[in-house]
Amino acid sequence: MEMLRRLSAALFALFLVLALIQCGRRGTPSGGPKDVTPPVLERADPPNRTTNFDAERIRLYFDEYIRVVDLDKQLIISPPLKYPPEITPLGNTAKYLQVKITDTLLPNTTYTLNFGQSVVDNNEQNPYNLLTYVFSTGDYIDSLSLTGVVSDAYNLEPDPFISVMLYELDSAYTDSTIYKKPPYYLTNTLDSAVIFRLENLKAGRYKLFAIRDEAKNNVFNPNADKIGFVEDTITLPTDSTYVLTLFRETPAYSARKPTYAADNRILFPYTGGEAPELRLLTPVPDSVRTLLARVPDKDSLNFWFTPWEPDSMVFTLRHPRLEERIDTFSVKPLDVPRDSLRVSWSGRGQLTPLDSVYLESNLPLVATDTSRLELVDQDTVPVPFSARLDTVYNRLYLAFEKQREKTYSIRAKPGALTDFFGDTNDTLVNRYTMGSPTEFGTLRLQLAGATAYPMLVEITDRSGNVIRSRAVQEAGELSFPWLRPDTYRIRVVFDTNGNGEWDTGSYLERRQPERVAHYPAPVELRANWEKVETFTIRE
Repeated sequence: MEMLRRLSAALFALFLVLALIQCGRRGTPSGGPKDVTPPVLERADPPNRTTNFDAERIRLYFDEYIRVVDLDKQLIISPPLKYPPEITPLGNTAKYLQVKITDTLLPNTTYTLNFGQSVVDNNEQNPYNLLTYVFSTGDYIDSLSLTGVVSDAYNLEPDPFISVMLYELDSAYTDSTIYKKPPYYLTNTLDSAVIFRLENLKAGRYKLFAIRDEAKNNVFNPNADKIGFVEDTITLPTDSTYVLTLFRETPAYSARKPTYAADNRILFPYTGGEAPELRLLTPVPDSVRTLLARVPDKDSLNFWFTPWEPDSMVFTLRHPRLEERIDTFSVKPLDVPRDSLRVSWSGRGQLTPLDSVYLESNLPLVATDTSRLELVDQDTVPVPFSARLDTVYNRLYLAFEKQREKTYSIRAKPGALTDFFGDTNDTLVNRYTMGSPTEFGTLRLQLAGATAYPMLVEITDRSGNVIRSRAVQEAGELSFPWLRPDTYRIRVVFDTNGNGEWDTGSYLERRQPERVAHYPAPVELRANWEKVETFTIRE
């Protein structure tokens, strides 16, 4: 018996020690599965789809604590209110959302409050998708709808958060209404959708627009916003589906204030595409030389001048087609550094037969001395070349026969280039290696379907940057050799006016942008590959 008691006591002590050890161990609780369930709307006060609405506030009650995020981007009220409602709580969590109406509501009107994905749960930020509250100040809820698709006129993917706007064709509507007043009905594509649906609409005649509303003020600003429009009048009810193609208009001409960019240069920015005619009214000493040049690929002019210290310079700018538009500017000198000559080679390293080789300057180039240029191969054998001076881009192009798998060294000695101020370059050396065809791929492309010539065929990278471009006048296979291994996209521009570039549209001129078709799938090219693709263009 005594032995049994001792054994029981020992076992009890052992269990006690094990229990204490276990309690002393640190551990991380599993916490269970991750919450992926969005909040649930349990009730609304007044109830959703209330008629003869006359309340001053709305409360939406949920089954869990919520937060409100990105409300300025997500909340769409249709028709828009002049004074936005007060939404609470915003920073703190609660199980309800309150909307206090601060505006006078229109009589006999159906209102829609679309919160998008702004209501999320407090823990995992799971969004309530397209939370919508509808009410009417009249006896019934309008029930018509309109659907469509938003696309970009030039790019493969449209921008996010596109506002789709429906204006009622009443006696107050004019072509300028979209610049001044919000629409009657409004929705938004949010951050990923291209399909839109306007709901709770009333019968009538309308104009349909889409804008990338940068200022979020529900009106069109042509200097900042993209726009898409349907030319025809829309009559509701309708079963039609509409396509809105967004583009950025060429802004109207405007001469902006010039700036003293350097001690020897004044910059004249403008908008409108066409460069204005510039005239200096201030008398210029005979010893001073001036040069006017457009900034490549920008709506700006550079006015260069040799050393001169006037008290001020007075200029006029006149639009070449709008003779009545004359702007006068007085520019006073500033204590800013002088632009000095900087010259560099185009790239370095591997080269293909299609790549250009050039020297590029930041200042206007006026002369070149080709005797101060040396081009040799890897055996130091001189290679014949020709040179061409481009005074628009301030480049000196070198053309020579590029042989495969050869290395070329180019030296520009001092004095090879002379700028407008008489300064010359320092010694510049560069080396290029011609690639082997086995390191590159070739894309062969056949166009079929709804083709219309002339057109531009563009090969772009995944970001939409043009890698190759070809003007096409007639049917036939196109070959794009010497493409580096990568993933590409194919874009076709229907060059209606044959000017060799894509032209945007104009709302007031009722002109849509030139059509662009995108090959539906990315094209992967590998080294030493030749890939054949057929692009069947749809109507």
